Formats: sequence, C-alpha cells, structure tokens
Amino acid sequence: MEIGEKLKNLRIQKNLTQEELGERTDLSKGYISQLERDLSSPSMETFFDILEVLGVTPEQFFSQKTGEQKILYKEEDTTSYSDETNGYHIKWLIPESNEKEMEPILLTLEKTGQYKQFSPSLSETFIYVLEGTVGLQFGEAYFVAQAGESIYYEASKPHRLLNHGKKPTKVLVVATESYL
Repeated sequence: MEIGEKLKNLRIQKNLTQEELGERTDLSKGYISQLERDLSSPSMETFFDILEVLGVTPEQFFSQKTGEQKILYKEEDTTSYSDETNGYHIKWLIPESNEKEMEPILLTLEKTGQYKQFSPSLSETFIYVLEGTVGLQFGEAYFVAQAGESIYYEASKPHRLLNHGKKPTKVLVVATESYL
C-alpha cells in the first residue's frame, strides 16, 4: 500500500513542514521526503510515531479514503425546511454540513418573516444578501443590509435575522461551530 500521499496530506493539513515533522519524530527532512514519495518504508514504530504527531490513529489513517471527498453538490443533495408560522424557509446546501467546520444555508424570509433567536455562541457567521433587505438584531444593536451587501459577526450576543423590507428576502448564511 502506498502511504506517502496520505502522510503528506495529513502533514499539510496540520500545517507542518517536512522539517518540522522530522524534528517532532527525530527523523530527517530527507527521510520524511522519501516516505512521502513512497521511496522508503518506515518501521512500524516510526510509522506510529509519525501518526501520533499527525494526530491520527492507525485505524483512522487506513480508513481514510484518499481523493474520494465529495466536491460538487447538486440540487438533489439539499434538504429543506419551512416554518410557516415564522415565515422562513431554509435550505441546507451540503448534506451533514452540521458535522463540518462551516454550515452554508439559503434562508428565505417572507414579507414579515424572522428566523429563530440565537443565544451567544462561539460561531462566526457570514451573511450575503441575494435579494431584498435583511435586518440583524445583534444584542441591542440593529443592522440592515440590502442585496449585494454582506454581514459578518462573531455570535457573542443574542441575535436574530428578520426581513427588513416589503418583499421576500433571500440570504446565503455560512456559520462555523454549526448552530443553524
């Protein structure tokens, strides 16, 4: 089994250079390079030491599928939910996005629509207004953004999105620390 590419990808994901990985495992930069190009095979002890520094178990390492991540998501991959009482429609653009670092959704607010009230969290939220005008109640402050404008905030205060206009509003919301 060729393990070099997987080792290199893990090293890059950890923002380590070959030299830094070598220093943390008492190996030379040249040896790390040889491993990543499958020109050399490590002993089991060396391999386990490298995996420990990279933060993965052997089981995780061998269960990861190289190059098989899903890149393109189509309309049929989305999931939708409507709350007629509060006048909003939400579309999750990526399946299982709540398990990832970012959660992108399309949120449509009807004429008097408002999205749920959120408590403070560690989330960072980016909102791009596609159509209409959206209001953000952020603690005691209130912000308004129109089509083509963006909102970005750390969710350190209670907050809520509302339709601020007289027509339906559509926004792209991307949040970290999924809480949507």
